[in-house]
Amino acid sequence: NRPTSTFSGGWRMRIELAKLLLKRPTLFLLDEPTNHLDIESIQWLEAYLQNYGGAVILISHDRAFLDNVTNRTIEISCGRATDYKVPYSRYVELRAERRQQQIAAYENQQRMIEKTEEFIEKFRYKPTKSNQVQSRIKQLDKIERIEVEEEDNATMNIRFPPAPRSGQVVVEAKEAGMTFPARDGKAEKHVFSGANIVVERGEKVALVGRNGEGKTTFVRLTLGELAPTEGSVRTGHNVHIGYFAQNQDDLMDGEFTVFDTLDRVAVGDIRTRLRDILGAFLFRGEDIDKKVKVLSGGERSRLAMARLMLEPYNLLILDEPTNHMDMRSKDILKRALTAYDGTVLVISHDREFLDGLVSKVYEFRDGRVKEHLGGIYDFLRTRQIENMREIERNAPAPAKPVAAAKDKSRNGQPAPRKEEPKKPELSYAEKKERDRQITRLRNSIGRLETEIAELEQETSALDARLMDPAQYTMALFEEYNQLKTKLDAKMQEWAEATEKLEKYGIQ
Repeated sequence: NRPTSTFSGGWRMRIELAKLLLKRPTLFLLDEPTNHLDIESIQWLEAYLQNYGGAVILISHDRAFLDNVTNRTIEISCGRATDYKVPYSRYVELRAERRQQQIAAYENQQRMIEKTEEFIEKFRYKPTKSNQVQSRIKQLDKIERIEVEEEDNATMNIRFPPAPRSGQVVVEAKEAGMTFPARDGKAEKHVFSGANIVVERGEKVALVGRNGEGKTTFVRLTLGELAPTEGSVRTGHNVHIGYFAQNQDDLMDGEFTVFDTLDRVAVGDIRTRLRDILGAFLFRGEDIDKKVKVLSGGERSRLAMARLMLEPYNLLILDEPTNHMDMRSKDILKRALTAYDGTVLVISHDREFLDGLVSKVYEFRDGRVKEHLGGIYDFLRTRQIENMREIERNAPAPAKPVAAAKDKSRNGQPAPRKEEPKKPELSYAEKKERDRQITRLRNSIGRLETEIAELEQETSALDARLMDPAQYTMALFEEYNQLKTKLDAKMQEWAEATEKLEKYGIQ
């Protein structure tokens, strides 16, 4: 019953998607549907679209989402559309192969043309060779000239300034909590409590969780914009924070030009390098004179990131930095952050962006904060197993007949319950067989969990190798797919064994 204007961007996106899903159209047109959605919502939407009977056309810069949902890729680049009937990752390979083939064919044709022209020039005025010369001229006229597709080679070339040395502990929260008091007719809102978070110098840490669980609130506590209502949140010695806000658009005046936006905050010698910094973020020529209000979402994000280059920070706090960024810009930003020698605290729901960047994840969920050591896919696999167990624990018991609950005696007291017939006692042999089955299932579950952990490590290692263009091969890609299939089968086997064990009343 709340007005939609009172919700965050992520929740408004959910509302719009819900409206579309309820219509069940024959064709979905989705323009960046994952922006502002949390990881769980993105995974749910993936599963929904995978099983959807209609057609889906989507624009997205979320590589994992594209690979999991689509089976066809249309590239629009340099004024031309090219249709590849494969998912995104395979399209990247095919495009590179196709371009190499084009270059090879173009070079071969150029050599042939050059030799033919040499022959024509050499024998043009010799009567005995006139027939061959005319034949070669006609041959050249008929050749369909091969053109190599243009490639947009404009790339960001960014490197964050070296980070000044800070204390070993950069951010520390002890039993921290936040509750917003009742105000303007709104009830008191408890966000989270009992948060114990330690971020040390040089660490790259992700904050994840559903929208509204307190990630941005924790960032505001770290920045000192809010004071915790429980416990403490402090920054360490000599910590200098650079902050990229989720609502970056609101923090920039639309009437200023791109150049003015940096010029107004830059001080000292850096002002002489503003054009170089803007050039590194693809603002060149007349672009720097554009007003902020006419920039696209991606351009605004790049401009906001450029502002972080104006000072040497040792803690970068990035709240959804990749929203609206294209894939190449995200990859370049990821490389720059990986090479950055300072500390990074990032809120993001982009799995591919976080993969290989962060080594620790703090999950904000149900009013608590939980630490997960490892990368984002390690965290997601752990959450998948926890979700399975949670669903099994919370499986509803069979409902009792309503009439029995409402059955009252005449004096208003509940009628005495009829005793349920007792289950027949198991014989010694049956008990022994039951115990044998339980032991077998427990052993099977333990074995499967070990195998799943090993397979997850193997897929994670292959994931890293596949991300490296120098190591990528089709054989490696097929090995990865085989491992994923095997892992899925083991997960299914584990779920079935757990379900069977639960039927014996064992949790």
